Amino acid sequence: MGHLQDGYWTNEDNLTEHDGNGLYVKQPSQFRNWVTADGAAGPTGSGGFKAESGRYVLYAATSCPWAHRAVLYRVLKKLENNVALFDTDQKVGGQGWGFREAGHRVPGTSHTANWLHEVYTLSDPSCTTRVTVPTLWDTKTQTVVSNESSEIIRMFDTAFAGIAPPTPELYPEELRDQIDAMNTFVLQNINDGVNKCGRSKTQAAYDEAFVNLFDALDALDERLGRQRYLVGNTQTEADWRLYPNLIRFDPVYFVGYRCNLRRIADYPNLSNYLRELYQTPGIADVSDIDGMKAGSFGKAGPIGWDGIIPRGPENLLMQPHDRDRFAVAA
Repeated sequence: MGHLQDGYWTNEDNLTEHDGNGLYVKQPSQFRNWVTADGAAGPTGSGGFKAESGRYVLYAATSCPWAHRAVLYRVLKKLENNVALFDTDQKVGGQGWGFREAGHRVPGTSHTANWLHEVYTLSDPSCTTRVTVPTLWDTKTQTVVSNESSEIIRMFDTAFAGIAPPTPELYPEELRDQIDAMNTFVLQNINDGVNKCGRSKTQAAYDEAFVNLFDALDALDERLGRQRYLVGNTQTEADWRLYPNLIRFDPVYFVGYRCNLRRIADYPNLSNYLRELYQTPGIADVSDIDGMKAGSFGKAGPIGWDGIIPRGPENLLMQPHDRDRFAVAA
């Protein structure tokens, strides 16, 4: 996909995403600053990024599950009026993620950009990095705050609590150990697992990832037969870190990423759980399945298909679910 090298775009693959055995390995994010309620430093970055309405911009992409996390949180935390959103796409012969309209005016600046990497070099003119979504941009300091999805959603969860309408905290202190353990399991086996199946370069690497992926899905289906959500009977961060992969599984990963042992529709508990999450207010509106397929199967997509987008499967996610058989958390 190319990357920035010393501030200039290159199509050379110098920042490899595969290990010596051909296994896909997601590289760490470059920008790791934090928005906090008072502007103090966060766990992994510098301070100075205070939560303010209208100050920050989220760059995302419909086809990217990592970006989808942040878009979901923008809805769940009622930040639509506080954090602007711009979607990007990949184009054949392009330079990574690009803006849908040429000459995107970068908020807070007089600069226009055709590609997201041009926003990165406004922040750091000599950076060497992959250009990824989600990217959180600060219009005040004209800086990329973060391109790490797991940290952006934590910022959205709490930093804007005094600005946005009240919402439940999705990473409550009393559940953090359980959420962290579940996140690690899902990340290693499902979030990264589907990419390991789709992008690994050897049969052995693919076979190992395939077994781990479906063992994990089997375990989660069994778990969701005993409780309503991944961590007890209330929605948490763990559920919304899994959701982007579940909703893409049958229409994208099953065929496009060679994850073809079972569909989510074949799992009784996972399929009902997915329908409940999809029917959470506002979530269906930011779950564009046709857009996910177009971005994945298009010629510029991550797998490099022929551009013919599969018609199916039929979207049945608004059908009734059975998750209310579990007691609702007080």
